Amino acid sequence: MPGRIVIRAARADDADALAAIYAGHVLHGTASFEVDPPDAEEMRLRLATVASRGWPWLVAERGGEVIGYAYCSRFHTRHAYRFTCEDSIYVHPDHVGTGAGRALLAALIERATEDGFREMIAVIGDADNAASIGLHAAFGFEHAGTIRRVGHKFDRWLDVIYMQKRLVA
Repeated sequence: MPGRIVIRAARADDADALAAIYAGHVLHGTASFEVDPPDAEEMRLRLATVASRGWPWLVAERGGEVIGYAYCSRFHTRHAYRFTCEDSIYVHPDHVGTGAGRALLAALIERATEDGFREMIAVIGDADNAASIGLHAAFGFEHAGTIRRVGHKFDRWLDVIYMQKRLVA
């Protein structure tokens, strides 16, 4: 694929691309436990919510086309969790394996650390999601637990893998 990957902050006008990328994962994959893909307006609202809290939402572009995105939000809403975030990364299927996920996660870790988060949690839908597990492990995330048979999608019971990375020493 020609052109280098550029990571930048997501903008409201990226909502159509975000919705299209996510729809593929919702409709055909088990990384997301949603079953109905949100439309561009809903993605715009989700982006605005993350941005209003000062958390990073990034996109990966190649040749001016958004090919993936990543964001983080608080792991849980209770005050004691305020220094722990959860990451989410989605790459367009045509661009999986091109380095977009790696570039997004590297930039997201950097931004989350700058924003004051101390721990990052990956909540990986489907224990068979070797690509996401491998990506997170490559960045030093460690297995923190498995919750068994908590999701049901495509007539399958799905486990969730938790991985954790310390962002500051």
